[in-house]
Amino acid sequence: LYNGQEAVLAGCLHSTDPKKDRMISSYRSHVHAIGLGEDPKFVMAELFGKATGTSGGLGGSMHIFSKKYNFFGGHGIVGGQIPLGTGIAFGDKYFKRDSVTLCFLGDGAIRQGSFHESINLAALWKLPVIYIVENNGYAMGTSVARTTSQADLWKLGEPYEMPSMPVDGMDPVKVADAIDECVKHARAGKGPSLLDIKTYRYRGHSMSDAQQYRTKEEVEEYRKIDPISQVEKIIISKKYGTKSDIEKILTKLHIKEKKDALAAAKKAAAEYGFSLDELTAKRSTGGASGTGSSAEPKFANPEDSSQTWTGKGRQPLWYKSAIASGKSEEDLAI
Repeated sequence: LYNGQEAVLAGCLHSTDPKKDRMISSYRSHVHAIGLGEDPKFVMAELFGKATGTSGGLGGSMHIFSKKYNFFGGHGIVGGQIPLGTGIAFGDKYFKRDSVTLCFLGDGAIRQGSFHESINLAALWKLPVIYIVENNGYAMGTSVARTTSQADLWKLGEPYEMPSMPVDGMDPVKVADAIDECVKHARAGKGPSLLDIKTYRYRGHSMSDAQQYRTKEEVEEYRKIDPISQVEKIIISKKYGTKSDIEKILTKLHIKEKKDALAAAKKAAAEYGFSLDELTAKRSTGGASGTGSSAEPKFANPEDSSQTWTGKGRQPLWYKSAIASGKSEEDLAI
């Protein structure tokens, strides 16, 4: 998840032109597609492997893609996007397009050989690409200090004579300023840049990450400089808006989210032969006390035989498929 790293993308979006500039990223890329304009429901559909997903349901969480919004993935191979981003920038220069490519990578990917091969060619051919290291300090679970002799990752760009600098990745304004400078450099035909954007993720690398490489106290310290909280303070202190204004916006968004979710649930229920009431009803099983036998699984209303899971009731496609594959009705009782 991207919790804690929001300032990186927000700053990048502020200083680029989504209509002509491109982005390519690693597998922590859900927000990049959404930030560029992709509808979150299509990103969610991709997570569930649905044909309506951004990659037709064939890519999954690590391969979000949107040609419409100039987002070229979402790549599961560590560092795999670096030469591809370099190639996209080469194409833009070759065809004389006024576009800049933002190539995002993690602090772990910077140790890949393809990183050095790519930035060497980008510098040699003066390609319009910005290499953005989203440096959350731990890659998958090992600190930068334990994996490199040069902890200041931005310095790796200096031998290739490209503008390279560290950036406070918890402050969207500082990110925007740095990106703006690099975009102008690239559009002027002066070539690539490397930014070491120092940020932090509050969650583990994945659901299976026990996070034994850091303390809870460290995480809480970073939460004190959370990017979203900082922006809220700036909005209020500079009188761009009030706390009430912000709450109204959030309420409006939450209402829209609920409406969209309800509409999607109704559509999904209809596709599989359910009514929404059936889909959301509490189900229970029970039996005569002391008999040791269980009653037939039913929906919330046991008096309505049309709602039973088995026998007389309607059976959805997934239920019929499960029975056909050898599962018993008792296995499917929820």
